[in-house]
Amino acid sequence: QVQLVESGGGLVQGGGSLRLSCAASGRTFSSYTMGWFRQAPGKEREFVAAISWSGGTTDYADSVKGRFTISRDNAKNTVYLQMNSLKPEDTAVYYCAADYKLKRPLNIATLYDHWGQGTQVTVSS
Repeated sequence: QVQLVESGGGLVQGGGSLRLSCAASGRTFSSYTMGWFRQAPGKEREFVAAISWSGGTTDYADSVKGRFTISRDNAKNTVYLQMNSLKPEDTAVYYCAADYKLKRPLNIATLYDHWGQGTQVTVSS
């Protein structure tokens, strides 16, 4: 079992930056593909970014390409989401997700077995 705890959310002005972190419990973090998803009020949960368990593959939603970067530090059991040039439409609850050795596709929420509680990101205009 993997338990996930997100942090780093908050209120930021448009154009600003935030870095989200997701700390995972367990000794096999390096075997888990990690993803970030988000859900805005009244909308369905949507894919943001993912990184494969090997770290060799990343995937991004078109809406965040060039602005967001996902990375992982297996020594710290942590995955990060660096968010730059934030826009008001990025406002949402951001969730970290994990799945054991998930291969492509990485952008389907139902393929992930483990989820964090979420962290709120609010971008003001």
